[in-house]
Amino acid sequence: MKFMIIVKASPESEAGQMPTESKLAEMGKFNEELVKAGVMLAGEGLHPSSKGARIRYSGKQRTVIDGPFAETHELIAGFWLIQVKSKEEAIEWMKRCPNPMESDSEIEIRQVFEADDFGSEFTPELREQEERLRAQVAAQQA
Repeated sequence: MKFMIIVKASPESEAGQMPTESKLAEMGKFNEELVKAGVMLAGEGLHPSSKGARIRYSGKQRTVIDGPFAETHELIAGFWLIQVKSKEEAIEWMKRCPNPMESDSEIEIRQVFEADDFGSEFTPELREQEERLRAQVAAQQA
């Protein structure tokens, strides 16, 4: 099972405040544990929303909204993508995670859809297309 671990933004991360050397070392050690255990698939920090944009969809119309965005507690400052056996295992790993921010913070754990979750709507043709695209992406990253 794959899970996206979403690190919620803080006023500090939205202000562009970079982590301290000790925080980077602490998080690096945790990331090393995830990698050694074969759990971590990806993980990155994100620039503040002031450097981002949103696209709002309404039928065929597209509206681009430049950041920054309000409601800091709803924004994302970073993420991990992990593969574990269960949600409980994902929770146990993340309980071991150092606080990702200098102030109080929060992470969210969300399961990633797998092909079988889509049922019969995900036809053999669509599955083949998905597998082909994943192989192309993997080849580009190699």
